[in-house]
Amino acid sequence: MNIDMPKDPEADMSYLKDIRERLQNNDYPGFLKIWEEYCYGDQVDAEELILILQAVKNSEIAKPFGLQVERILPLWREIVDLKLAQESLELIFDLQTTNSEELAELATTYLKNRYPNDPLFLDKIRLVGLRNREFFQGCIRSFELLTHMKKGHFVFHTAGWGTGEIMDVSLVREELTLDCEYVVGLQHLSFEKAFKTLLILPNTHFYARRFGNPDLLEEEARENPGEVIRMLLQDLGPKTAAEIKEEMSDLVIPAADWNRWWQTARARVKKDTKIESPKELKEPFRLRREEVPHEVALHKALESKPSISATIQMVYTFLRDFPETLKNQEFKASLEQRLKDVYENETLTESQKLQIAFFLEDLGIAKAQGDLQTLVQEIELIGDLVRNIEVLAFQKRAMQLIRKHRKDWKEIFLDLLFTIDANLLRDFILQELEGKAEELSAKLGSLLIQPLSHPEVFVWYFQKTIASKSKHLFSDAAGQNRFFEGLLVLIDHLEQKPNYRDLLKKIIAMLTADRYKIVRNIMQQSSLEEVKEYLLLSTKCRALTDHDIKILHSLAEVVHPSLARLRKDKSSSVSEDNILWTTQEGYQRTQQRIQQIATSETVQNAKEIEMARALGDLRENAEFKAALERRDRLQSELKLLSDQLASARILTPQDVPADEVGIGSIVHCKDSKGTHVRFTLLGPWDADPEMHILSFQSKLAQAMKGRAIGEKFEFQGDVFTITDINSYFDQ
Repeated sequence: MNIDMPKDPEADMSYLKDIRERLQNNDYPGFLKIWEEYCYGDQVDAEELILILQAVKNSEIAKPFGLQVERILPLWREIVDLKLAQESLELIFDLQTTNSEELAELATTYLKNRYPNDPLFLDKIRLVGLRNREFFQGCIRSFELLTHMKKGHFVFHTAGWGTGEIMDVSLVREELTLDCEYVVGLQHLSFEKAFKTLLILPNTHFYARRFGNPDLLEEEARENPGEVIRMLLQDLGPKTAAEIKEEMSDLVIPAADWNRWWQTARARVKKDTKIESPKELKEPFRLRREEVPHEVALHKALESKPSISATIQMVYTFLRDFPETLKNQEFKASLEQRLKDVYENETLTESQKLQIAFFLEDLGIAKAQGDLQTLVQEIELIGDLVRNIEVLAFQKRAMQLIRKHRKDWKEIFLDLLFTIDANLLRDFILQELEGKAEELSAKLGSLLIQPLSHPEVFVWYFQKTIASKSKHLFSDAAGQNRFFEGLLVLIDHLEQKPNYRDLLKKIIAMLTADRYKIVRNIMQQSSLEEVKEYLLLSTKCRALTDHDIKILHSLAEVVHPSLARLRKDKSSSVSEDNILWTTQEGYQRTQQRIQQIATSETVQNAKEIEMARALGDLRENAEFKAALERRDRLQSELKLLSDQLASARILTPQDVPADEVGIGSIVHCKDSKGTHVRFTLLGPWDADPEMHILSFQSKLAQAMKGRAIGEKFEFQGDVFTITDINSYFDQ
């Protein structure tokens, strides 16, 4: 198959590579030698020149290089493309420090030709330094900025204000007024500072649209997420998934909708032939200079001669994501021939040979079916073969072949039940073995004897036993109780194993979910002696918080009131300083948030993890890693809020002091300039800086704590006088 590969724009830029190497090593003499050689060339690659000048501009040698940059002018004059000529000339003037007469004439002539009818041309020439010609570094870019300065246009402030909309411009005052993203109120900026800190943003730029009309951008992002991601990459350059989220979550797409939206957007982006998707989570998405058909991208990747394992994963992922490409008979034939060559000529392991045979079977090669049957029947260590298969879907297909063509399939499946990694495959094996109750019961019973031997399998099957309407072995009350006791033993064991940290978090989240629903159900069907054993084991589990232990004791007391003496109520030991104050509304919001995390979000995340796990190689599975990261965030938040809830106290009118600043106070102050400010002091769950509601634990609240009307306090170099104190409940 003859496919024209797209050229890498930097593939033939040898000077760029050498110059970047010298810049990285801070080798200025070596850089100047290459630059001199470059300037004496007889032709110029405009794109390479731009990349060279950009690299120098962002380096430590930009200032001394300013004396050398104009050597490139003879070559610059050979550039035919007007856009590239303009961009490179702007960079030349950004870097130059000679302020020579030749450069002044060049800039003036260039600007006259570019803006022949500008009525403010002479004023702008003066403002950018080309009238007196003493200093005009960056004059072309500054002139462009002055031309762009019109009400309703957008700019980007590089010193921290973010995107800004121009509200007013005054040539008389040499000043413009901006409404900026990250500062409150209108900001006035002199032209001199604007030249140093502002970048032009076209009204179609991602930042301009996000700031100017975020609702419209959100609507477009929901209707066509791929196009919006394209725009973001075009305007902002390569971005990782995390960086894309940082640019869009809450600012364009509400945070609550982000995961669902990103799943849709990610699927669209994968199919976008203009966007290059990363192979690793930490790598960025990139916008290609030209569209690359999916078939071309695959062939290009395969021509780099990846390992057999990488080839298998690559082809599987490609055919899963782009099955429609097989309608292209030329591509299909080419892929078939490539896989045949690998199958017949490469040294393959048995598992690799089986997977290649699966590909050939999917491509319609009749011989592959016979090869698959022979492979499965003749391999002695068949369990190792299945475990060594990289693709999850192929592992299941291999087991289906074993079920069909091997008489000893039950023994193989019983072995794989404890040694295979994916829960989806365990579910398949369990379904196939359910008619073999005696063998399966003996195998699963071994988990109860040694829960530490296969922790992941133990947790997986414990969830099976407690599922609603479960008909699995050990799903009766006695079996559930035995598995629950084993789970507590397992928690104590896993605390000493750092490599099981994620599994331990999963167990804790499972036990505490839905207001400890699992624990409540187990307690209700357990005898007094069994419950005592649970409580004893739980005290050894350091992964359970004091709050968790307290809840377990409370649930045990409900079922067996005689256990009340075992309850260790530590609430009286909570010092006044450790109290977390909250309003009734704040308390309810936190309870609702805990409920939301422990039920819907945790369940949804578990589904995301299983779906992502099914996609294949976990080392290069961005969706799987992102789902695990979200699980960690949810569990951390759940633990924090649960711990805080144990020390929370709902604020009442009696808790608010009458004659001094305390929790629940509304404090009226004047600063040193006489400006009146008002602060409401509540707990951290009710804090809202925009409404001047402060957490009582904040430094500002602590600075005024205990003060009376007329007293002063100092904060961040300013002195405040308290003029009045009211109660939050008097509002």
